[in-house]
Amino acid sequence: MIDPKNPFAAFLEQSQAMAKALNPALEHFTPQGFEKLWPTMPAEMMEATIGKGANPEGLDAKTKLLLTLAGLTVHGAQAEAQVRLTVRHAKEAGATHQEIAETIGMMAMFGGVPAMNKAMELATSVLDGSEE
Repeated sequence: MIDPKNPFAAFLEQSQAMAKALNPALEHFTPQGFEKLWPTMPAEMMEATIGKGANPEGLDAKTKLLLTLAGLTVHGAQAEAQVRLTVRHAKEAGATHQEIAETIGMMAMFGGVPAMNKAMELATSVLDGSEE
């Protein structure tokens, strides 16, 4: 009898073999490595691109980033890299540690306490500088 493989596991295994064949150093590469490739944008650039630059009467970049963080939290904080990236950008856009924590804390009502806890752990790793 043939033991069917999990398609995702097979795809992952094939991708790792291909990456190793292309560059042996990629054998130890992790998805978290991609985070280091995406720098934190300066506050002025965020304001111009996602803030009031396009709509002077709209929300500023900091508010939009806090809303993004709330949405990521409600979905269970499953997108860990995106949560960390959003926290870094929100901080750069002027959000305080208190505003970030309060945004995440409020989402316990909508996404549940486990989602809030996970997002808070991810945000704390960014804010205290212990992110990997």
